[in-house]
Amino acid sequence: MTKGPELTVACLGAGYFSQFHHEAWERLPQVRRIATADLRLEAAEALGRPSFSSLEAMLDAEIPDILDIILPPTAHRKAILTAIDAGVQTIICQKPFCESFEEAEGVILLAERAGAQLIVHENFRFMPWYRAIKTEIDAGRIGLPLQGQFHLRPGDGQGPNAYLDRQPYFQKMPQFLVHETAVHWIDTFRYLFGNPHAVYADLRRINPVIKGEDAGFILFDHPRGVRTLFDGNRHCDHASDNQRRTMGEARFEGTEGSLSLSGDGSVILRAHGHQTTETVLPADSSPGFGGDCVYLLQQHVVLALVDGAPLENEARDYLDVIRIRDAVYKSDAAGQKVQLPRRRDEVARRHLLI
Repeated sequence: MTKGPELTVACLGAGYFSQFHHEAWERLPQVRRIATADLRLEAAEALGRPSFSSLEAMLDAEIPDILDIILPPTAHRKAILTAIDAGVQTIICQKPFCESFEEAEGVILLAERAGAQLIVHENFRFMPWYRAIKTEIDAGRIGLPLQGQFHLRPGDGQGPNAYLDRQPYFQKMPQFLVHETAVHWIDTFRYLFGNPHAVYADLRRINPVIKGEDAGFILFDHPRGVRTLFDGNRHCDHASDNQRRTMGEARFEGTEGSLSLSGDGSVILRAHGHQTTETVLPADSSPGFGGDCVYLLQQHVVLALVDGAPLENEARDYLDVIRIRDAVYKSDAAGQKVQLPRRRDEVARRHLLI
């Protein structure tokens, strides 16, 4: 990373996943973490920075260059609006982003009017294996891409205590597998192959103690004839020493070969018609979650702010993910394929009319 001015960051949220955010900010050389806020003040204090029991109190003390919102969707809108009103210029917000397309679109418009930069913390596309897979696909290593599939197998969804040790609110989400989890691969598949123009979904709930769906198949139709499949089941596991590293296994196939992702984070290339393979990415040895993807996303944002590098994950672009997610649920309810607009122009036109 190039030398540059120091950026201050404040974090809102001290729940389970926030540990990865806080630790990653500490490793970024151009960032100084100045404060943490959480309704549970003792949880915020445990993270080792000046602590507050509300966002308002934290922003009254000092306005950071970056506010990192690490909260569930029900709290996103209020936190974003509070930050905008206080004059925060760069806001990063965890996914799933807001509670609905309309709510997300509304806060994006308000942020734009205030001149604030709003970014969604969608980190899976920053996992090193997906960066390596995209590099190989773009270089033509598998020829013309034909299809891809990801098999979600974290093995954490069985029994009455599923998710309670980590993110207990998972049990109460009326929409779970797609809204909370599959959105990662909605974004990853579009990163690799472009926005799908149609989806077909067959979802189900296996564990009766949770409110939402926890298994299902989703088929995406991408440009140039590419098809991808998300096969998700939170009850089953996969071969890995860490079920949450990759969350499952993947394969991407083309006319000249295939790329396979294993549970250890390695990516293997096999050319069409050959039995020998080539390791294009070795097994993961990084210290952070998911190949250190939280750090890599935060580094990406800092580079954009300091060096003017383009951002991949602005909230306006993320509206596509929400629209695709909603189409998945619509398809499951209707039992048929649902078509999606091929371009984002309709969103831009809607904003011109507001």
